[in-house]
Amino acid sequence: MLLRLFCLLMAVPFAAGTLPGPDASRQSTALPNLNTALDRVFTIQQQIRDIHPAFHAVYPIAVVSGGVFYVYEPDPGGPHYKLAATAPDKFNVPVGIRAAMPLDFWGNRIACVITPEALDEPRGFVLVFHEFVHCYQWETCEPRLKEKMGLYRTAMQRKDYMWELEYPFPYAAKGLGQDYLDIIRALDTGDTRSATALRKELKERLTPDDWDYMTWQEWKEGLARYLENAIAARLGQPANHGGLETPFNRVTFYAGGEALIRSLSGGNAAVLYDIEALYHRIADR
Repeated sequence: MLLRLFCLLMAVPFAAGTLPGPDASRQSTALPNLNTALDRVFTIQQQIRDIHPAFHAVYPIAVVSGGVFYVYEPDPGGPHYKLAATAPDKFNVPVGIRAAMPLDFWGNRIACVITPEALDEPRGFVLVFHEFVHCYQWETCEPRLKEKMGLYRTAMQRKDYMWELEYPFPYAAKGLGQDYLDIIRALDTGDTRSATALRKELKERLTPDDWDYMTWQEWKEGLARYLENAIAARLGQPANHGGLETPFNRVTFYAGGEALIRSLSGGNAAVLYDIEALYHRIADR
């Protein structure tokens, strides 16, 4: 899988975004007018910046096309992006990637990584802001939180840079998937008492590492999903409900995290502003 190769060669933690589609083996070669396209980020930011502090700033965007990384950063002099760096695409980045990651060739600075077609469609910009949430998490507290997780420290000792994508969570364990979907349904119907009891039972069934992995995904991807759907609603686009289908898998935690975060906030957006405290509430620490 090209995405696996990409992450291994980068040798840095990877914030998983939208995975490439069936045509991922094709490599994009045609660049649009990137400056004009990227300026739309600022236009959309003005429409959604009140949703969460993650959108009070915009972040670097690396557009991969024709075997080259084109890294753009916000221009301090105005609402524009400017080309800041280029680098060869040594990893054959697949068309369709939507990710947030530190770039090893750019001083490990965090950036949203996309291929050009993301800038040709309204949903693509929503996904850019999804990845900006991951940039905000990285710059706010993510490295500090991960260092406290035994699961993460063990993965780094093993040089397992794919742990966020490939941790062997017991998805196929009898009844586990149904129990997790029952938690989502309880949260969605406002039955917080049942949801709390079900999560307590689930925690007792899982190992500490399993619990840490699940709650990490609920926080990291659940928050990005929650805010992605808030943006989609603001822009009149359909919500992303991926993860509610079977079989039970990692993306189910995105949906579960979104439901849990919606319940914890109770309609009070300020609850979501301290994302480090939010992590501790989700992880029950």
